[in-house]
Amino acid sequence: MSNKFSQSLIYLIYTGATGFFFSLVFTVNQIYHIETVKLNPFQLVLVGTVLEASCFIFEIPTGIVADIKSRKLSVIIGLVLIGSAFIIEASIPLFIVVLLSQLLWGLGYTFTSGADQAWIAEEVGEENLDSIYLKGAQVSQFFSLMGIIVSTTIGAMIVNLPILMGGIFFVLLALFLMFFMKETNFTPIDKEDRSSFKQMIHTFSQGIKFINGKWLLMIMLGISLLHGLYSEGFDRLWTAHFLKNIDFPDIINLKPIVWIGLINGIAMILSIIAVEYIKRKMNKEGELKRVWILLIINIVMVLSIILLALSRNFSLAFSMYLTFYIVRTTNGPIYGVLLNKNIKSQVRATVISTYGQLDALGQIIGGPIIGLIALKTSIPFAMIISGVILSPVIALYLYVFFKAKLKIS
Repeated sequence: MSNKFSQSLIYLIYTGATGFFFSLVFTVNQIYHIETVKLNPFQLVLVGTVLEASCFIFEIPTGIVADIKSRKLSVIIGLVLIGSAFIIEASIPLFIVVLLSQLLWGLGYTFTSGADQAWIAEEVGEENLDSIYLKGAQVSQFFSLMGIIVSTTIGAMIVNLPILMGGIFFVLLALFLMFFMKETNFTPIDKEDRSSFKQMIHTFSQGIKFINGKWLLMIMLGISLLHGLYSEGFDRLWTAHFLKNIDFPDIINLKPIVWIGLINGIAMILSIIAVEYIKRKMNKEGELKRVWILLIINIVMVLSIILLALSRNFSLAFSMYLTFYIVRTTNGPIYGVLLNKNIKSQVRATVISTYGQLDALGQIIGGPIIGLIALKTSIPFAMIISGVILSPVIALYLYVFFKAKLKIS
């Protein structure tokens, strides 16, 4: 029992620490890229695209380590690579170095992705797994918020220091896990049974085969692609929009980095509350009501993106970003419930993986296009295009709503 408890504690330390370290980096990351490395809008988006492509490409080969060697080894390798990427990125403010760091970070992330949850599942068993995952998510949220506060405070003095600190802490966490992370229940998978690119393609094709002919799943596939196409460009440009086009309030001479930290912190707190409310509410709602809520959410997302892009007033821009962040965060769980309830349990993992792959491909394709538009025109115009790219989901949800309503009646 003590061994199980100790490994549960190690998992909570791991989730809390990674949440804190990532927040240290992410809070100032975009500002560092814009103000210190002097990246233009296209380069800003390209950085995100390289990261997304790296995660997509390396997901399968790095999974081999976790499946046939060791979950613990895979997590430790991943943390060292992530930490090294951030240390390099913070140390040399050059575009090519930032790109290489994203490649290394993406590689490291794929070593940890899935391996951490698989490890704790094997160590504590399935009986209390939901509880440990939920606690891990809550601990991560709390320490992520703490990370925003610390990163903003330090970054206001030296903007790259939180990134450097985050990188060093990731490496130290890997060293900590080398001594305290136990792996007693791991059973290696036979080499012939491991994941491969061939299996990934097979998974994708099997997912498409199941989806084909099922009108709701086909439409949701289109929605998933559209969400991927718009998101990478917007995510990489909104900070630049605030820094370049919006005048921050003149309150006790707060630096822009502090305002960005405040925006991120408030958005995170409100989204945690909103998601908790949605999770409790959704269990009582029928499918038609979920579709209606998703329709409203996506209308608000499109409008808030466009209004944020058009904003030059801080109060309007701030309120639009908060609105967008909250509805986007609540969109995920509701979309997930609607999707899961329309997939047979036997093929659920395969189909959900297909949706995830399509979203990732959308980000890889859409990001550079929006970045190029921003470079050739302006950041606000590129953000408006992001909203326009997302807007067809409104028509798709309307179609789903009226078709489902006719079916019920």
